[in-house]
Amino acid sequence: MFRRQFIKSAAAAGAITTLSASTLYAQQQKGRIPKETLDPIKSRIKPISADERLERVERAKELMAEQHIDALFMEGGTTLGYFTGAGWGRSERLFAMIIPRKGDPQYIAPKFEEARAQEQVGTSRLLTWEEHESPYALVHQILTDAGALTGTIAIEETTRQFVTEGIAQSLSSVRLVSGTSVTAGCRSVKSAHEIELMQIANDMTMEVYKAAVPQLKEGMKEQEFGGIISGLFREFGVGGGALVLFGEAAAYPHGTVKEHTLKEGQPVLIDGGCSVEGYASDITRMAAFGTPSEKMVKVFSIVRDAQSAALAAAKPGAAAEDIDAAARKVIVDAGYGPDYKYFTHRLGHGIGLEGHEWYYLVRGNKRKEEPGNTHSNEPGIYIPGEFGVRLEDEMLITDSGAKLLLPQSQSFDKMF
Repeated sequence: MFRRQFIKSAAAAGAITTLSASTLYAQQQKGRIPKETLDPIKSRIKPISADERLERVERAKELMAEQHIDALFMEGGTTLGYFTGAGWGRSERLFAMIIPRKGDPQYIAPKFEEARAQEQVGTSRLLTWEEHESPYALVHQILTDAGALTGTIAIEETTRQFVTEGIAQSLSSVRLVSGTSVTAGCRSVKSAHEIELMQIANDMTMEVYKAAVPQLKEGMKEQEFGGIISGLFREFGVGGGALVLFGEAAAYPHGTVKEHTLKEGQPVLIDGGCSVEGYASDITRMAAFGTPSEKMVKVFSIVRDAQSAALAAAKPGAAAEDIDAAARKVIVDAGYGPDYKYFTHRLGHGIGLEGHEWYYLVRGNKRKEEPGNTHSNEPGIYIPGEFGVRLEDEMLITDSGAKLLLPQSQSFDKMF
């Protein structure tokens, strides 16, 4: 689970009950996703191959050469998985990978974990340390062998402080720099395969929302509806869920602690998604339970136009802050300003293996967009004491502009 941890649905997502035959039949008639919809989407899933991961390592080396970096260091985590497919949780015992600019990736692991680590790293060189030994001596050895002991070492940005300090204290001859330019330089530009996995996650999310919305009923709790959504994602065999906000709660982008009950005429904000082979979807749609007020309809239209303005501004070479500004101008010009007063957050975040990753569509980010970048495009208007509207889609920067991975939502009852 990612994106705000889907706090409203987590408890409900864990509850799996045994259904009677009659109950199961009733759900098949209403609110379940048909097999003829499930199977074609699931059949499109293809894992990232070993060759693709090798290409990623070579791309990292190219970036390292351009930036005069001699090696890239990282602990277990998302970036390690991106380059290798290995999954390793972090603890006080160091497991790490070093990619030298010249040579093959090498690994460090606790000696007692050697067998499990070897399963993860395959035929790659694995150095191990006993409990009384310092793992940083192995970092020293790897860098010596790579001819990088007096070079520049990039540290992957989520590396814990005590690890960075351990490297600095043990290898005073190296220069430590941030590895973000390499890791984000690789991960932020999605391949065709990565984009397809994200598209599949988006398509699953669309079908889940389609099946869930008709199940809204008066008196329903936000958590109850979140549980329905999580259950529908399980039909696809993936982990997923949603932040669900009813009525006034939608005026606060991440909701409130108080649980709300659905009433006639209220807006319903659904913000969620799933993960397919690690690649995320993050989609927000608005529904109305009953007839929306004229003000709700007007605000929806403004937010939709703001999303369209951002989409039109997004293209290779455009500054990230200018895309945010395009959406914000529509909202302010419509009377919902100034500045962050009603549109209270940035326009969007990067998305891929993590729900939030580089790069952010926000004022002050002058980085130029390039093909393969993926972001959320999620303008909103939030009116405390009344309601809020947010529309969110994943947006792909293409050679000629940008596109949303799902059809743009047109109204409360035409969400897809």
